[in-house]
Amino acid sequence: MKKIELDIVALSHSVTQSHNYAVVLGEMEGVRRLPIVIGGAEAQSIAIAMERMTPNRPLTHDLLKNTMLTFNVELKEVVINNLHEGVFYARLVCIKDGDEVEVDSRTSDALALAVRFGCPIFTYEFILEAAGVVLEEEDEQEEQKPAKRKRKKKGKTPMTERSIEELNTMLEEVLAKEDYEKAAKIRDELNRRQEES
Repeated sequence: MKKIELDIVALSHSVTQSHNYAVVLGEMEGVRRLPIVIGGAEAQSIAIAMERMTPNRPLTHDLLKNTMLTFNVELKEVVINNLHEGVFYARLVCIKDGDEVEVDSRTSDALALAVRFGCPIFTYEFILEAAGVVLEEEDEQEEQKPAKRKRKKKGKTPMTERSIEELNTMLEEVLAKEDYEKAAKIRDELNRRQEES
């Protein structure tokens, strides 16, 4: 079966399930999107890796990556290889001593590791046919407009009145407390200011 390469295009609260998140994967060479509902802890782990944040102590996925590297195991790719009764299944394709080994994984954990290793993510046509959605270009542009408006509204929060030095100090404090949700908001504000300057 031909593999189709995907990329993480969005991470947001799930519209269908409260207390859960949705990671949206998009075809590298296409317009289809594959939304997958994941838990809060896994969403946080993916977000931390995508934002290149460094927690004081390794999170579970950091620990697994460090263990794999210690034992000379390379993560070659992640393959979302099945969909059964609404549940996605994935495999980690690893290289150890020149041999390829596949390991069964929850999709959310596989994605958290893929972000850390910087390896490609693949799926198959039958999965995209069953669970993929097609976004037209106009729909994508409309979808991006509310996100931009949302950022402007965020500008009214007290965080925008703080100096960059204060924000960096706050970031260190919340990372020390392992409050990664607040850390992501502070990082977003710092990134927004950097884009503006």
